[in-house]
Amino acid sequence: MGCIACAALALDGAGVTLTRKESSSIPVEADSICPDRFVGLGPTEIAALPVFYGRRKVELGDLFDVEGVGADNVTVSGDLRAVKKIGQGMSMGRVAVTGDVGPHLGAYMSGGEIVVHGDAGDWVGAHMSGGRIVVQGNAGHFPGAAYSGEPHGVRGGTIIVGGDAGREVGGRMRRGLIVVLGDTGDFAGAGMLAGSIFVGGRLGGRPGAGMKRGTIVAFGEAPELLPTFRYACSYRPVFLRCYLQSLEASGLLDGRVLPDGEFRRYVGDMNSGGGGEVLVRDQSQ
Repeated sequence: MGCIACAALALDGAGVTLTRKESSSIPVEADSICPDRFVGLGPTEIAALPVFYGRRKVELGDLFDVEGVGADNVTVSGDLRAVKKIGQGMSMGRVAVTGDVGPHLGAYMSGGEIVVHGDAGDWVGAHMSGGRIVVQGNAGHFPGAAYSGEPHGVRGGTIIVGGDAGREVGGRMRRGLIVVLGDTGDFAGAGMLAGSIFVGGRLGGRPGAGMKRGTIVAFGEAPELLPTFRYACSYRPVFLRCYLQSLEASGLLDGRVLPDGEFRRYVGDMNSGGGGEVLVRDQSQ
């Protein structure tokens, strides 16, 4: 697992604190846990916001203890593994999640920041168009990907995963940046339309299948690419150095985590026009 700079995780301060009252495997649809929904509300009004507990519609206060006021800084803690859609649609503020969290974190968000001090479920940042999501631990399948039947995934913003991620990272992504410091599953960047995916560990099989444009960068071990990719050249990408310097300057990454160097450039997928690229770092450096 790589190192995420601590500056990105300093979210403590006054605001709203939500603490899960009990552990349960029953799914909780909690899209009401969103800074935008908390604007101008006190603890009693926040506690009255609707959530679904399984198939039952309940109030947020039935499942969480609610303290504090202020939408700029929301802290959520407790057993959150079955809690879905935290931060869905958010456009401002910051959400800090302590512990592991369920799927659809930050889906459709357009601004603000979410930081998870633990693991996250499937579909992290699905269809996000702006903002920033930092997961200290591992992420499930489809981070930044498009939901089934949708033509585009992520359209902007940044997702950083400090550990491993599952399959189809950035599937059909349109813009934005996804950084996975650990390993990824198969089909990273499948159907990619634009944007960038950086993988610090082992890149899973069949990366970039069906990609039209965009960039996938393998800093670590990479599989044999599909035969619809062809070798173009070896070089030191200037744009990549600028990206890494920007991430370090913003406090998101330790500059030593993703090393610069010489990369082999492959272009493809030729079945989809050949406008994309996969860069594989020369491991002999």
